[in-house]
Amino acid sequence: MVGTVAHYVCVRTETVDFYSEGARLRGFLHRPDAAAERLPFIVQGPGWLGLADAKLYVPYHQAFTDAGFAVLIFDYRGFGESEGDRGTISPAWQLEDWRNAIAYMRLRSDIDGERGAIFGSGGTGGGNAVLAAAAEPDIRATISQVPVGDGRDWLRRMRGTEAEWTDFLARVETDRRQRAATGTGVLVHPRDEIMIQTAERRASTVKSDVDSRIPTAVPLSCAQAVIEYRPIDVADRVRGLMVVAVENDAVTPTDHANALFNRSGIPKKLVMQRGTTHYAAYKQYASEVIPMMVEWLRQLVVEGGDGRPARPAEEVIVGQAHAAERTPA
Repeated sequence: MVGTVAHYVCVRTETVDFYSEGARLRGFLHRPDAAAERLPFIVQGPGWLGLADAKLYVPYHQAFTDAGFAVLIFDYRGFGESEGDRGTISPAWQLEDWRNAIAYMRLRSDIDGERGAIFGSGGTGGGNAVLAAAAEPDIRATISQVPVGDGRDWLRRMRGTEAEWTDFLARVETDRRQRAATGTGVLVHPRDEIMIQTAERRASTVKSDVDSRIPTAVPLSCAQAVIEYRPIDVADRVRGLMVVAVENDAVTPTDHANALFNRSGIPKKLVMQRGTTHYAAYKQYASEVIPMMVEWLRQLVVEGGDGRPARPAEEVIVGQAHAAERTPA
């Protein structure tokens, strides 16, 4: 089933194809409808098991194009309308795909290749943004929303006991040996046997438009790639990073976001959303957080050296708990 691209206001959307290591990837390029000049650009790869046409991303793309940016979001290899092995979750492939998407944008005559940014949201989406920014030092700004910084720690925390974690690691190793001996391995559900869904995720409808179109069986070997996933190791190579986090996040650990922020170079900004949850925050604080994203991009990408943030490292709190923490009069 192919999804339908959401309707945007005063935005021109073009379906585009480009190539990543020989595989044709499909993306959607959103541009201001009245654009006449070469535009600054943003590249986004989806989050964990996400798709390029997800409605969740519409408010961000609308705001970014309203601010004068061209936005390319694409499906990773093996997902959506892109070519590749169906359902193979490979962060290494995804990083290559992201870098090739950036190369494609820089090649276009209607894009200003020197004024680029990265936006990634949701688990490995946020982590991949950090990896891509570290690999592409000419990128002027990066926004990483509710990221994973350490795949092993992320998967470990989803398992309630040490015995569950040990059993999971044993299954991954047994599968590796079976593949080495026979050439075939075990297929598992990515949301129930690699990631473990929280109660909020099972109840949430925030991704209902894509849930029926993501793979329900992927190689267990994909888990090893997630275990070895460590954006935290390259965060010190990233400048111009905005991290958007949720306090006490039960899906992507809040301390991963804090660590990525702390290790990255200046300028940088941490936006901490309180009094909410991982999935509720997307809508609950959109009216406050998205304008912060736009301003970050405007300062670092559009204005460049003339628009540096007033403070080299800033932490902002959004949400109900902020008022409760004020010192009593």
